[in-house]
Amino acid sequence: MGVAIGLGCAEFPFSGAAAYWRWIDMCEEGGADSIWQTDRIVGRQPFLESITTMAALAGRTRRMRFGMNVVSLAFRDPVLLAKQCATIDALSEGRLLPAFGIGSPLGPEWQALGIDTKTRGRKSDECLEIIRRLWREESVDFDGAFYRLKGATIAPKPVQPDLPMWIGGSTDAAIRRTARIGTGWQAGGDPPAEAGRIVAAIKVAAAEAGRSIDEDHYGAGFAFHFGNRDSPGVGKAMEAYAKRTGRDATHAFAVGDADAIIARIAEYVEAGVSKFILRPLGSDDDTILTQTRMLIEQVLPRAEARWPRRPQIATTN
Repeated sequence: MGVAIGLGCAEFPFSGAAAYWRWIDMCEEGGADSIWQTDRIVGRQPFLESITTMAALAGRTRRMRFGMNVVSLAFRDPVLLAKQCATIDALSEGRLLPAFGIGSPLGPEWQALGIDTKTRGRKSDECLEIIRRLWREESVDFDGAFYRLKGATIAPKPVQPDLPMWIGGSTDAAIRRTARIGTGWQAGGDPPAEAGRIVAAIKVAAAEAGRSIDEDHYGAGFAFHFGNRDSPGVGKAMEAYAKRTGRDATHAFAVGDADAIIARIAEYVEAGVSKFILRPLGSDDDTILTQTRMLIEQVLPRAEARWPRRPQIATTN
């Protein structure tokens, strides 16, 4: 099972667009598999909006794939979202990796937008069905509790003949949702052991539904920092994570050297995960860029050698 390592941002940690594009160019040239943007619509902290970011990345990059981790469906119109994804996939020549979820009930959007958290699961299920059908069918009729469509169609369709639909979440409902229609699963801060439990549960549920998900379509992510917890911003970030989630921050951060980051990746690989979103920690542009460069130079080659994505063909002299 090969390992693919992408990079991501939660908040927007850069001073401006120029620094952000320097980072993107570094990832593109350095061999990162993909770029991921956390979805957040309202709040005082700076977050890039996911869909417009994907469109910008389609124009800036030529090799990397990119995705949103993960779009909260209850905040979006499914027809517009299906159209946006199809357009971005077409303009990027098939490099979009859409990922969807129901959204954390702790997010500020629910109260700010006046949306009921109790309906987010059912609403998201309707959204997923609508999006999936619009990508594949010429005309869609739909009569649900939240959405109604008659003869809806979008064109152009996605370039990828079977556009991926990665699902996020760790609840029983998320497991069933992934098994029923997902092409992959993305962990939401789950530690390796919990991620392994969910991967196993998805495989069982998918088999019961008469489906299967590729072995290398299970993902996880964590923040990394070459240094120690006393480095500027690192301890504060770990404390903020623990306060926000109520979880031990240790599993969500790999702090130390390349060995520490490789070891954390290995824990997830042992649990059945092979796709990664790693987030550089830093308090300024230069630190983010330096951390990313160190990952590219010290971790990516070792990960590729240990978990190659392509079969290595032996040669003879």
